[in-house]
Amino acid sequence: MGLLGPNGSGKTTILRILTGYLLPSSGTARIADVDIVDNALVARAQVGYVPEDVPLYGWMRVQEFLVFMAKLKGLAGPSATNSVEAVIERLDLGGVRRILIGKLSRGYRQRVAIAQALLGNPPLLILDEPTNGLDPRQIIEMRGHIRSLAGERTVLVTSHILGEIERVADRAAILLGGRLLGVHALGPNGSDQRIRMRVRGPSEAVRACLARVPGVQRITAEPLPGSDLTIYLVDSQAGSIAEALATAVVAAGFGLLDMTTVPRDLEALFLGLTSGSAERV
Repeated sequence: MGLLGPNGSGKTTILRILTGYLLPSSGTARIADVDIVDNALVARAQVGYVPEDVPLYGWMRVQEFLVFMAKLKGLAGPSATNSVEAVIERLDLGGVRRILIGKLSRGYRQRVAIAQALLGNPPLLILDEPTNGLDPRQIIEMRGHIRSLAGERTVLVTSHILGEIERVADRAAILLGGRLLGVHALGPNGSDQRIRMRVRGPSEAVRACLARVPGVQRITAEPLPGSDLTIYLVDSQAGSIAEALATAVVAAGFGLLDMTTVPRDLEALFLGLTSGSAERV
């Protein structure tokens, strides 16, 4: 699950509330059906958290740090040992387990940060800007680690970079100015859809006809110069509505010359939600 928005949109604030660093001024939040205020310790036990600026102890060795963090999480004896070894193997830290954290590259420090968050195998992993400050190779490696963690648990990732969310997330929640603009499925199996239609008929009448189809979210019209044809881009969050659109246009007596599904990327979704200049239903 990606949490996307420009700087100042509220991403980090949401994460700090979920992880107990900030108390909500109003409303409620629950993790695994546990209220984060009324039952804070139980709620926090469900979460592994990697903040944007990771507070690692540079004078500790990797394994020493992970053992220390396991104890802080209430793990002891074989449980702590097994958990530490599991995250070292999972994040490929075996070769640096005896190295001082302060001597590690930024990429390895980020791996150590994720490793400590996975101790105890929490059902929710929260990563705040996990690729921030990494070089291109480290970013590619980190994407792979993040994708490998999905499925076993819920992974919530924030970024102000659209491409990073698009590469690792199955869904994206888009924030702007502290408000949720929408939640969208990503990839080829996403429910969001854009239909391109070339229709003959009065533009306003055709738009009104399309707008009455259930599931239509937004319509953009592009008249073709020197013609009575107009290209309509119809956005939907209701899965496939192509047949319903075609039926409505033909039943209303307009000329439907062609229609096709246009893949929608995250950039198009973001611009469509945040732009005030585009024509909307």
